[in-house]
This record gives sequence, C-alpha cells and structure tokens, in this order.
Amino acid sequence: MQIAIVLYKNFTTLDAVGPYEILASLPGAETVFVAEQTGPVLNDRGQVSIVATKSFAEVPRPDIVVVPGGPGEADQLENKALLDWLRAVDATTTWTTSVCTGSLALAAAGLLKGRRAASHWLALETLAGLGVEATGERVVFDGKYVTAAGVSSGIDMGLTLAGKIAGDRVAQAIQLMTEYDPQPPYDAGSPDKAPADLVEQMRTRSRS
Repeated sequence: MQIAIVLYKNFTTLDAVGPYEILASLPGAETVFVAEQTGPVLNDRGQVSIVATKSFAEVPRPDIVVVPGGPGEADQLENKALLDWLRAVDATTTWTTSVCTGSLALAAAGLLKGRRAASHWLALETLAGLGVEATGERVVFDGKYVTAAGVSSGIDMGLTLAGKIAGDRVAQAIQLMTEYDPQPPYDAGSPDKAPADLVEQMRTRSRS
C-alpha cells in the first residue's frame, strides 16, 4: 500500500506531517513524499523543509494520496503538473484525500465536483465556488474522497481512514502510541466557538 503525500512550496507543515505520522504506522504501508521535483521543499514559514523523495512521474499509481494545504495552495490551483498528476492517479487510487486548503487543489482538478468536502473555515466560500458542497465538518467522506478541515484535523482524518483500512483496533493502537488525547486549554478551535471579534479579525487578516 503506497501512500503519497504531496509537497509544494509554502505548504503547512502539520497538514502533511499529521497524516504522515498516523498513516505511516499502518501495516504494510510505504509512505512517500512526492513533488513536481525531488529534493527539499520549504514550508509556509520558510523554516522547515521536508524532502520529496519521489517526483510525480515516479509515483504513477499510489493507493492513497494526501494533499496538504497552506498559503502556497493558491499557486497550485493553476499548476498543470500537479493537477494533471492528481487526475491521473485518481483513476486508480483507493482513497484520495486532503487536509485544510488541499481540498481546493482536488476541486481545481475537477475531482470534487458536486461532492461534499471540508476545508479550512476561511476557504469554504472559495471551495463552494469550485462547484463543491462545502461543509464545516471536521472530516468528510464522500465515496473514496476524504477531506479534512484546517491543519490539526488532518490527524483526525488519518485516524478515521486508518480505522476504515485496518480496523478499529489498529487505529486505536496508533492513537495510543501517538498519545493523541486532545485537551486544549481554550475552546476556540472553530469559528463557531471562538470569540466573534477574533473570528472577524482573522477574516480581515486573511483578506489583506
């Protein structure tokens, strides 16, 4: 079972690493970081690089694809190499997935047309504009397409998918060994729960 995690300049680190830590623990999994070209790919803060060990051309038939989000996502919506690769591999994937604004790339490739999908809450309007039924849910399954909301939700997506692939017991073991037991100090992790003025501040900042 080959799991391909896409990298591109200015991706958000946890979007890629969260699902990686979960899915790479699946029995029999081969996890590869893939990009247009092999080599280090810099994250959105310009401080962390992950090495793409395979190019798109070298990964023609992955079983699972994970597309992370990040500020660099906007540039990817017209990246022919990425979109063509997504369309090509989607023909044979068992699961095609995304985290955060990674769903915008899947939508731009035409893979989510008319489907329900999640994204970062600031990107839901953009996602809807691409012909997708955008939802604020944390993890959304629509057929073989699995999309997660913002950043940290990629861990939830990974665990949910692990359970479907290998069973609840395996997914629970992965959760236990990663000690994923969220107990956040604040209840402000979604626009429905955060202070309204803070939500508006973040909306305004995203438009600038």
